[in-house]
Amino acid sequence: MLAPRLKANGRAFAHIAAYHPELTALRRDLHAHPELGFEEVYTSGRVKEALKLCGVDEIHTGIGKTGVVGVIKGKSTGSGKMIGLRADMDALTMTESNEFAWRSAKAGMMHGCGHDGHTTMLVGAARYLAETRNFDGTAVLIFQPGEEGFAGARAMIEDGLFERFPVQSVFAMHNWPAMKPGTVGINAGPMMAAADRVTIEITGKGGHGAHAYLTVDPVVVAAHIITAVQTIVSRNVRPVDNAVISLCAMQAGDMGAMSVVPGKATLVGTVRTFSPDVQDLLEKRLHELCGAIAIGFGASATVKFDRIYPATINSTDEALFAGDVAESIVGAGNLVRNLEPSMGAEDFSFMLQTKPGAYLRLGQGGEGSCFLHNSRYDFNDDILPLGSALHASLAEQWMPLSE
Repeated sequence: MLAPRLKANGRAFAHIAAYHPELTALRRDLHAHPELGFEEVYTSGRVKEALKLCGVDEIHTGIGKTGVVGVIKGKSTGSGKMIGLRADMDALTMTESNEFAWRSAKAGMMHGCGHDGHTTMLVGAARYLAETRNFDGTAVLIFQPGEEGFAGARAMIEDGLFERFPVQSVFAMHNWPAMKPGTVGINAGPMMAAADRVTIEITGKGGHGAHAYLTVDPVVVAAHIITAVQTIVSRNVRPVDNAVISLCAMQAGDMGAMSVVPGKATLVGTVRTFSPDVQDLLEKRLHELCGAIAIGFGASATVKFDRIYPATINSTDEALFAGDVAESIVGAGNLVRNLEPSMGAEDFSFMLQTKPGAYLRLGQGGEGSCFLHNSRYDFNDDILPLGSALHASLAEQWMPLSE
């Protein structure tokens, strides 16, 4: 057996490192067989099979369509404590550019965000916890479908996740290529932004481009809206509050009709915020500004503001606890307790709206590593034992056995 390249502290890491090759094989198999949200039939089947081999006490399937939950009881359950540990399972609609043996076998799909690694790390934790059971309480391992835009966390909650498994707290982690392997980042507050979709429909009056004075050109209106919208954050949001509005796509007219002014134009973009008050403000200003600009040109505009994912906000006590657990494994010098929040989004936010908990970042980057959602991205297998040990140690230290 090859010794793991990454070193860390603690009984859990030393134990889990012994089956690093098996975890690597599972992770690469999942990478080769990516599945999209709520279609994770192969993945959930592999998870179920792995949990059965691990010897967990209960396996529940079909929660939130393709979600799987494993239950492991400690040597004692007298404390009444119950902890949730969550990993996401789905892949992305991307074409992989890698050429290694475990590259995606499915055209147009790939594990470009590392959910194959997240799933594997939680399986590793399940094996360790089932073998050792050095805790007083119950560990609930949540394998969640549909994180990439499908709100799989919400689907599991609506399907009775926390009624069936009433955990006191819930934890999750995500690999982070911007941090070195062996490092962990967290903060006691915002970790990821809310993600909202904005759609702006502009209606004008089409006509001949040579006689534009007879039209109400929605393309011109769209151009003014695109420019003006960029003032909403800079002139309405306090500088100490973070917010982003990006209009990322425009559809109008026919590229083959150079002299036709279209009658409609559509803009689509995203809004990112951490505070509900700022989120409400941006929605209000988008309606006001877009409508007023369109009227000024004799056109009309409607704004549809879809709230997709809420902000991912760690609860203070759980973030401090998770930081302490991480420090016991990687050391104080490899832990960032005031990690800068990301304007990306994560549907673990739905779980944190329901239960206290914390979301951590696990460093996996190195020389030449790709960032998430890159066609050449691959999960760093060196961190598999560390991620598993971190999951397992959260359970052990949350529910310690009495001396």
